Amino acid sequence: MDAPTDERLLQEYLRGKPGSFELLVRRHSQELHQFVMRFTGDSVAAEDVVQESFLQVHTSADQFDPHRRFKPWLFTIAANKARDYLRRRTRRREVPADAHLDEDGDAGTRFVQLLSKDDESPDVELASEENRRLVRDVLEGMPEKLREVLILAYYHRFPYKDIGEVVGIPLGTVKSRLHAAVVHFGERYREALAGTENVKPSPELP
Repeated sequence: MDAPTDERLLQEYLRGKPGSFELLVRRHSQELHQFVMRFTGDSVAAEDVVQESFLQVHTSADQFDPHRRFKPWLFTIAANKARDYLRRRTRRREVPADAHLDEDGDAGTRFVQLLSKDDESPDVELASEENRRLVRDVLEGMPEKLREVLILAYYHRFPYKDIGEVVGIPLGTVKSRLHAAVVHFGERYREALAGTENVKPSPELP
């Protein structure tokens, strides 16, 4: 038997079916936490934002358009709350040390792979750790609007249409903004790399 869709679960929750809302939370809480943590650079704040987001889903479930998809709606709520948090924060913090980006064929751009799992030598391990630090520093320094689309596209593999819904911009703007984000990251990464001795350029750089 096929698992119920998110949209069906939300409708069942509105009709009072036990367990429907809890299943939605279990399905999406981990990925949502990862998204907010990467966006804000704060795991504690991410926990709060995730809780606040599901609380809003709970209170606004009857306002959800059943013809829409649930996941972009949920991420839109979380993104708005994460932006509010960033505006309130008095100082910026680092992106988590485990942050990494992957290739995304749909975006048409080969991107830097952040984490190397090869365990070859202390020198290689040092270079890998230095690279992770370098990448998170570059991500943290990016403008918020560029960092957001980059995370949605490369971490969470959102299609352009869903990114537009989450961020609140037209499809064409999603494409141009993502391109600008990749170019921005690549330029800043190379600049930072030039001043670092232990980091070797990745063959996956755009």
